[in-house]
Amino acid sequence: MTAILDITLPARAPFSATLKAGQIMRIIDLEGQQAVDALFYNAQDRSERYSAQDTLAAQASSGGPYYLQTGSVLRSNEGRAMLTLVADSCGFHDTSAGACSCEANTVRFGHETRFMHACRENFLTELAKYGMGKRDLVSNVNFFMNVPIRPNGELTVDDGVSEPGGEIALRAEMDVLVLISNCPQVNNPCNGFRPTPIRIIISDT
Repeated sequence: MTAILDITLPARAPFSATLKAGQIMRIIDLEGQQAVDALFYNAQDRSERYSAQDTLAAQASSGGPYYLQTGSVLRSNEGRAMLTLVADSCGFHDTSAGACSCEANTVRFGHETRFMHACRENFLTELAKYGMGKRDLVSNVNFFMNVPIRPNGELTVDDGVSEPGGEIALRAEMDVLVLISNCPQVNNPCNGFRPTPIRIIISDT
């Protein structure tokens, strides 16, 4: 494979890029336990975008789990395949818990967290580059983020299970605009309370 882009994204930073159909994007959790939030849009028609509901419904119909793993197909709000998770050293990626925001931090962790940086703000920064805004925020994927669902239905953000050097690889099934927030959260254990850098590599097959 020929690398088109190979960067280290600092802790708490946003990123965006367009993948051509067939290209591979690898995300490497350099130090372990780092949650990586991601949004996806059809690069040719951004009204078509990632849908956690369509993804999990399709996966459940074939007996799959409520989380993402190798072989999971990330689907759009039109039910079409956008990307496929073709490699995964972690085995558990959330798409139910959403992204952190200043407002959610205030409700969950206290008013003193109101001005802490959050994934939602990272996404809005990147969306603005493409003429989009708050109305375009949709459900997201939390790579490397451990969100078990308890037998009573409770959803919990737990300690991350990704080891240093853990990685995923996504194959684009259409031209896809990818937005990433290297999660800045420090109020729950999704990043081990210490956000760290990640590496992103985009390659032709």
